[in-house]
Amino acid sequence: MSARRTLLSWSSGKDSAWSLHVLRSDPRFEVVGLLTTLNESAERVSMHAVRERLLEDQAEAAGLPLQKVQLPWPCSNEDYEARMNAALAEVREQGIEVVAFGDLFLEDVRNYREERMADTGLEVHFPLWGKKTPQLAREMVAAGLRARLTCVDPRQIDRAFCGRAFDADLLDALPPSADPCGENGEFHTFAWSGPMFAHDVRITGGDTIERDGFVYTDLLPLAE
Repeated sequence: MSARRTLLSWSSGKDSAWSLHVLRSDPRFEVVGLLTTLNESAERVSMHAVRERLLEDQAEAAGLPLQKVQLPWPCSNEDYEARMNAALAEVREQGIEVVAFGDLFLEDVRNYREERMADTGLEVHFPLWGKKTPQLAREMVAAGLRARLTCVDPRQIDRAFCGRAFDADLLDALPPSADPCGENGEFHTFAWSGPMFAHDVRITGGDTIERDGFVYTDLLPLAE
C-alpha cells in the first residue's frame, strides 16, 4: 500500500515541527507540503507573528513547498473559511489525500477542524493527539528540537518568558498551571532546529512589544 500524500498544517512552531518528524517516521504518510495562514497586511504567520521570510526559511530547511493562505486583518470567520476552502480545493486537485494537524488535546479545536474538513474530500489526521504534554515537551527537547517563544499570554504566564528558548530550563520554570506545550494558548513558538530540518534556521532576537493583550518577541533572519 502506497503512502498517502499529506499536507501538514504549519504554524512555524514546535508542535508543527514535531508533527513533521512523527509523520516522516510513519510509512502510511508522505508529507508533500506545508499549509500556513498568513496575515497578508503584516506578512507574518497568524498568531505566532513570525515573519514570512523565516517561514520560507523553515520550509527550505524542511525540504518542502509552502501552500500559503493569505488572510485579511481583521479576519472574520466567513473570510477565514472561504479562503481556507479555496486553498483546500486547490490542494485536493493536486492529489493531496490527507491534511495533518499538530493539535494535542483540545476537543473543541479538533471537532471544528473535522467539521470544516468533512465536505472537502480530504482525510484529517492528528499525529500527536492524546500524547501527555509533560512527557512530550521533554521528548522534543531531548531529541534536539530547538525553538524560541514568540508570543506569550501574560494572563497565563509571566511576560518575561517571551523570547526565551523552549528548553528544559523553561519547562522547569513554567508555573504548574501552564501546559508544558502551551496548548491552552499560554505561549507560541518558532522552531529553528531539530531532526525535521536539514539545517538550522538562523535567527536572532528582535524587539519585544505588547499588542492586543499579548506579548510578542520579533525574530529576525541572521545574515550569513
